[in-house]
Amino acid sequence: MSSPEQARASQLRNIEAKTGQDLATIRAAVAVSGKAKHGEVRTWLMETYRLGYGDANTLAHFTSGTMGAAQPGEGGADPLDEIYTGKKAHLRPIHDAVMAAITSWGEFEVAPKKGYVALRRKKQFATLGPKTADRAEMGLNLKDDVASGRIVAQKPGGMCQYAVALTSPDDIDAELLAVIRRAWDAAG
Repeated sequence: MSSPEQARASQLRNIEAKTGQDLATIRAAVAVSGKAKHGEVRTWLMETYRLGYGDANTLAHFTSGTMGAAQPGEGGADPLDEIYTGKKAHLRPIHDAVMAAITSWGEFEVAPKKGYVALRRKKQFATLGPKTADRAEMGLNLKDDVASGRIVAQKPGGMCQYAVALTSPDDIDAELLAVIRRAWDAAG
């Protein structure tokens, strides 16, 4: 996917395919569900349509009108500007360096979340976003062992099996790119 709008549109199309319902029908069902708060709507969508958290969350935003219809080519604010704002704005070059390095590998989806982006092929292979005001973090989904002092194994059951702290675009070196590529290959 080449833009956040296209990624969101793709996610919404996939939700329609999973549920067998169009977005207008789902929006109407949410309206009559009696659920008003975002978390209530998200939970209701997860239970009613058997959606995962991410799909239900995106759909809750869509049905509440806090995101547009998300058709490819629609304009809108860059979600990265919201993720990398204020004290975290100086971390954006790290994000840009990662994306520049992996874009040549082929197609993948970039799904903006509240504080990071999820990177997906058939499955999610990584997350990327600011962790603190001083560093970004890349989470990696990789079942293999990673022999690296800076790529740290995460607790079981988390979103990613490994994480690496990034404080500069220079941290995006051949060693890290090789591990990201392994996760990319495994996703799809």
